[in-house]
Amino acid sequence: MAEPMEPMEPMEPTGPTLESLAKGKYLSLTTYRRDGTAVATPVWLVRDGDALRVITQASSGKVKRIRNNSSVLIASCDSRGRLSSGQVPAVATLQDSAETMRTSAMITRRYGLLGRLLMWRSARAARRTGEPTAAGISITMPT
Repeated sequence: MAEPMEPMEPMEPTGPTLESLAKGKYLSLTTYRRDGTAVATPVWLVRDGDALRVITQASSGKVKRIRNNSSVLIASCDSRGRLSSGQVPAVATLQDSAETMRTSAMITRRYGLLGRLLMWRSARAARRTGEPTAAGISITMPT
């Protein structure tokens, strides 16, 4: 006769959760070049419901790479990009100008004086060139 099985303990998640990533000050965003080479960059982040939002320069390599491949890896990191959690797969979507402005305001609120300075520089450059200089990115984790 077989012995009764003991109840299984709930499994730990295999990587960081949206909540744990959102608590961090920096997010490592890994995008992929056309040849498949991974490029990781630390970025500021804010949580917006079931997504994370980041902002970057519109002419950055991240934006170009996301246009070609929306699959990314995300992880908590420090300002130099050193990972403090495991990486998890996610999907990145470029935001339109209205959503980018909303992301910019959210970043400004979260990061205080430094956030205001960064957004002011971006707005000043946009006025000078006549073109948007910031690009917002929404990041969602598959369920």
